[in-house]
Amino acid sequence: MQKLTSQSDWITRAQAVLPAGGFGNFDPGIMIARGEGSRVWDEDGNEYIDYLIGSGPMLLGHGHPEVMEAVLEQLPKGMTFFANNAKGVELAEAIVEAVPCCEQVRFVASGGEADMYAIRLARAYTGRNKILKFEGGYHGMSAEAQMSLAPAARVNFPQAVPDSAGIPQGVADQMLIAPYNDLAAVDALLNEHKDVAAIIAEPLQRIIPAEPGYLQGLRDLCDKHNVLLIFDEIVTGFRVAYGGAQERYGVTPDICTLGKIIGGGFPLAALGASAQIMQHFDKDIVGADKWLMQLGTLSGNPVAAAAGLKTMEVLRRPGSYERLRSIGKKLQEMQSDALTKAGVPHQICGDETLFDIFFTEAACRDYRSAKHDDPAKNAAYNAALRKHGIFKSPGKLYPSLAITEADLEHTQAAVLEAVRSTFLD
Repeated sequence: MQKLTSQSDWITRAQAVLPAGGFGNFDPGIMIARGEGSRVWDEDGNEYIDYLIGSGPMLLGHGHPEVMEAVLEQLPKGMTFFANNAKGVELAEAIVEAVPCCEQVRFVASGGEADMYAIRLARAYTGRNKILKFEGGYHGMSAEAQMSLAPAARVNFPQAVPDSAGIPQGVADQMLIAPYNDLAAVDALLNEHKDVAAIIAEPLQRIIPAEPGYLQGLRDLCDKHNVLLIFDEIVTGFRVAYGGAQERYGVTPDICTLGKIIGGGFPLAALGASAQIMQHFDKDIVGADKWLMQLGTLSGNPVAAAAGLKTMEVLRRPGSYERLRSIGKKLQEMQSDALTKAGVPHQICGDETLFDIFFTEAACRDYRSAKHDDPAKNAAYNAALRKHGIFKSPGKLYPSLAITEADLEHTQAAVLEAVRSTFLD
């Protein structure tokens, strides 16, 4: 068979064997061939500055030499064992040392899997079934997580709206949906429903920041109503600070989930809590009725653990997070300055380590307010950025430590061109 090398050929092949022509993750109209440092190249050889970074895990950039060395050292020793291994234990120790709520952790292969088990763990520990989540909150692909993730229709709270086919009504009946950044709504729901096992929340919901006092308010309400608090730190863990949102905002949940960065670009995630809560994974302690069964073929595999350990070691070095925030602030300012000069209403939403721009004058405080006045303008702006060598999600921008001053200069030029072509021509 003749080797097909062009991007269009690969896209055609993908359409034949993949539903919707893709993996379900990102725009199937682009085929990435390789990444190095802060850059990626598509199959036609077009070069981009990478602000998608694999949806978050490549915080050090692609092919970081120290991470590569750690992985290559581990590979000849074994890739996976379905058994305990020293690298996995070392990684667990590093997580426990860094993350305030974690006395013990259990490894899984993906963030969505970690969130699923966190919800199940809360139910096992409390003996209750209902879960409160926030409209627009992303917690993976489980049936519970697919409730009111991105509902097209506005319904009355706390009604749950499934975002996927194949979910039975019984799942929706066990979910309560509240607006983000609204403590009064949460308190009212907890007063009405006494069978809530846990609240699950992103400390930074997609890119919507928690308002001052909001996370502590959730902690206080959970304590008041004897409900567990789960922080989904798949994205924020080891990104907004080394100890995650718990360290940055000073609020400790009962359970947290971690992913992306802790695997250094390989499939690995975790959930953690106190030893008392985590004992539900130990049948000898809690007995068969309260035991939470969990296993996975690749859970804690040593290659991912080695990559995660080295990534975390690099992040612990002095100045890492200061530099990451400096890069993010420059990326925010260059876009805001260009849009302001062009007279374009906008809001920067998020954190210096993860953010994007909404083309609106309205404050972005929850799912219903965080939107563009004209979504077509956002699509055109992002398309123009890509045309000028910027690779990012339509809804967020991830800075990385691989970004150089030359990358920032290129990005600024691309932003100016994107603003001009989208809003001024």
